[in-house]
Amino acid sequence: MSGDGQRSSHWFDDEAGPVVRPYAVTRGRTSHGVQHRLDLIAVVVTEPHVDHPEADPSLSPEHVDIVELCRDTPQSVAELSAELDLPVGVVRVLVGDLVDEELVHVSRPVPPAELVDESILRDVINGLRAL
Repeated sequence: MSGDGQRSSHWFDDEAGPVVRPYAVTRGRTSHGVQHRLDLIAVVVTEPHVDHPEADPSLSPEHVDIVELCRDTPQSVAELSAELDLPVGVVRVLVGDLVDEELVHVSRPVPPAELVDESILRDVINGLRAL
């Protein structure tokens, strides 16, 4: 509060409603066991057997949002962070929870170093054509 008893508009917005800090969403946790696999391009996919995650009382609204967002279209950690307007660190912890509960799985795009060289593929195609 400022000296005149008014709230500072920098820290409070009547229209925004209550502000939930990121550590409240993760219950104070800043990391998760699967964190090492969850870089920005890790892709989160909802497991096919998952129906009605909102009925699970152990899941937060943010957990449910992640499951729903990844149901039809797999989403990267970066996309989830942007879509949910949550920090990447928070999304990593929440996705880790969902992996533990077997509600989602994480897949990784193939790193460029592991992709087959294009010239090798051309040689294979040319060899097949020669048959």
